[in-house]
Amino acid sequence: MTRRPAARTRVGLIGLGVISKFYVAAFEQLPGLDLTAVCDLRPAALEPFRNTVKCYTGHAELLADAAVDAVVVNVPNDAHATVCRDALAAGVAVCVEKPLAIRVEDGRALAALAREKDVTLFTSFHRRYNSAVLRLLDDVSAAGSPLRSLTVRYLERIEEHAGDDRWYLDAERCGGGCVADNGPNAFDLVRLFLGDVGLVASDVVRDGLGTDRQASVDLRSRDGVDARVELDWAYAGEVKDVTAELQDGTRLYADMLDGHSEFKGSLWHEYVGVLRDFDTRLRGGQDASHDGLAALELVDAVYRAEGAAR
Repeated sequence: MTRRPAARTRVGLIGLGVISKFYVAAFEQLPGLDLTAVCDLRPAALEPFRNTVKCYTGHAELLADAAVDAVVVNVPNDAHATVCRDALAAGVAVCVEKPLAIRVEDGRALAALAREKDVTLFTSFHRRYNSAVLRLLDDVSAAGSPLRSLTVRYLERIEEHAGDDRWYLDAERCGGGCVADNGPNAFDLVRLFLGDVGLVASDVVRDGLGTDRQASVDLRSRDGVDARVELDWAYAGEVKDVTAELQDGTRLYADMLDGHSEFKGSLWHEYVGVLRDFDTRLRGGQDASHDGLAALELVDAVYRAEGAAR
């Protein structure tokens, strides 16, 4: 059975890469959550935490010793399945960075294990907590006309965003390219507005090394609303936005970067939303695995369609 926190949720952060600072800052704004342990294979990465929380160089040691209610899994994509499986097996709730895993079979196994152990498995889709996205969601809900279509753009130069986490550029560790890594966030935004969707068509462009650098993906909801996702890992600059077109021709828009001049500046408030939602679901004992698995299955569908087209 999962460990249900009594008053404050004790959390371990596993992996101190480029995104970890946003999690650490979010803990400071959420009084019900305590960061009590950190883990990283690199001893130097642990140094800033030595005098404040328990420090470990292996996730198994943290799970056995730190007495945490939950862990945030912020390791490279190829290690998600192993770390999540070990935490769930120990009855510890999991908030894992997208994607849930790099293989859809592993994602399904994790979801099944979470249900078996009655443990919360939550995938961190930080863009669904973006303030502009939430305003757009409200505007669409309040509009007098239903949605006709939705477009999500996720364009960036990956080398600028990877920082010291060079594993992003290794397709085997990342799980692929833009479809595997940026795709889950974009697909989750489509699902936030439209619910479950299926793949209609896709076009994937690979570089000389075989990594998918660009993709356009057409999706359709169960009630027939179309969505397009545009991904680009070679874009000169950064665009992260959502456009909703209503049946009456009205176009509503959300720029996820608007008002955030600092590089990755929007992530500060988005990760507060991630941890707040995770804690709410943990305390409610909710099965939160569906969103992460649904996004991973769409990634798998795009790659399978590409392979079939060859």
